[in-house]
Amino acid sequence: MELRSVEELMDLLYAGRYQDALRTAALLRRSRPADKELQVAGLVRGIGPVLRPGDEAGRARSAAEAVRPLLGERVFRLVRGDGSPADDDLLRLRQAAEEGRTAAFDAGVLEDWRTVLELLAARHARLGAVD
Repeated sequence: MELRSVEELMDLLYAGRYQDALRTAALLRRSRPADKELQVAGLVRGIGPVLRPGDEAGRARSAAEAVRPLLGERVFRLVRGDGSPADDDLLRLRQAAEEGRTAAFDAGVLEDWRTVLELLAARHARLGAVD
């Protein structure tokens, strides 16, 4: 499945266990406020279980492939999560995901992220047009 719009992505996020994803994205926003792609990677990892409910091993790959056309290569790589063990971004993403599963704080609502998703999708579309 390839997502073509932020609306499709939002539908998948709402269908999943998005509270963990919201907390992960919020933690990344706190630690790396300027890195929107890293924050969004933390958020969209939550669509993996919706796309592949019975396949834990394939969830990250499915989520990454789904968001690639919409959000670009860096988000794809971060969501897929199979980079170098020394990759600081992947380490931070994994730490935030782990903390997001157990943390107890108000991380807001999914609609708070719609504008960020739209901005990243628009930027990726412009970059894709140049390539």
